Amino acid sequence: MRIVITADPEIEVPPKLYGGIERVVDGLVKRYRARGHQVCLVAKPGSECPTDAFYPWPGASSLSAADSLRNAWALRKAVRSFRPDVIHSFSRIAYLTPLLRGRTSIVMSYQRDPTPRTVGLGVKLAARGVLRFTGCSDYIAGLGRQVGGEWEGIPNFAEMDALYFSPTVAPDAPLVFLSRVEHIKGAHWAIEIARRTGQRLIIAGNHSDSGPEGEYWREKIVPEIGHDGVEYVGAVNDAQKNKLLGEARAMIVPIQWNEPFGIVFAESLACGTPVISCPRGSLTEIVRPGVDGFLIRSIEEGCDAVGKLGTIDRATCRRRAEDAYSPEVVVDRYLDLYARAQAGLATR
Repeated sequence: MRIVITADPEIEVPPKLYGGIERVVDGLVKRYRARGHQVCLVAKPGSECPTDAFYPWPGASSLSAADSLRNAWALRKAVRSFRPDVIHSFSRIAYLTPLLRGRTSIVMSYQRDPTPRTVGLGVKLAARGVLRFTGCSDYIAGLGRQVGGEWEGIPNFAEMDALYFSPTVAPDAPLVFLSRVEHIKGAHWAIEIARRTGQRLIIAGNHSDSGPEGEYWREKIVPEIGHDGVEYVGAVNDAQKNKLLGEARAMIVPIQWNEPFGIVFAESLACGTPVISCPRGSLTEIVRPGVDGFLIRSIEEGCDAVGKLGTIDRATCRRRAEDAYSPEVVVDRYLDLYARAQAGLATR
């Protein structure tokens, strides 16, 4: 199969440091090629992911109308040259506009809440059977279905081979908050739950120094650091993340918003570490209460969840990650979708 895959023009594939969807795109390209498929990548200039063909975006900004027009025609040129069986976009639906009336299957993937206006316009412009959508969770796909089009929830994957399973932890193992330190991620809840239950808490992640989130950091988090077992270690690399998660009793990120997916939750399970979060967004898909962790609606429920962590089997957490969020599983699902999209287009 010949596949064109795109990423936003602001992000290199793979990322130089930590990255989200650019890591996923890099992993997909590598695994598609390892299975014998030919892949063309359209991404930010300087991207170093090995491919069969590479086209850099001429426009640097996803938010610029002029750059969007330039990128749409650049993608059209790449498709005409590479002649793919399927186009898979992790970038902007606007770039697909010149291709929507063609006969090449298109998959448009969303990592955030889909914008009704642009999705609706894409559905109206596309020839029958050409365009399909995926969301990074069933939650995102469900929002998309309310607008229109064919949607499927396919999660992002965690690199299982790089995430080491820890079957046991020390009796005094800490709780870990691993995410950007901002209000919607619930670091203040994590601190209060740890304090009430007498647990150590390690907070890892970036934070803002300005605006409302900077104020949140200074007023809600900084005064707690160094007291009652609360420690802040800053941003962490992959090796540090492995160690933190593998040595934790649980990862506690009690989100205060509808999380589209959140790869760190899958990474925690891959290390065997149960998750304590809230039943919002995709978390109801990721965490099976009492099996992989707990979903809480209050600080009091969070304290109860900490008391029940001994009932969670860490090996079950790892199996959950392997069964749902391994690269092989996600690659299989995308390739199956491509095949179904092609078959549907052939019968139109």
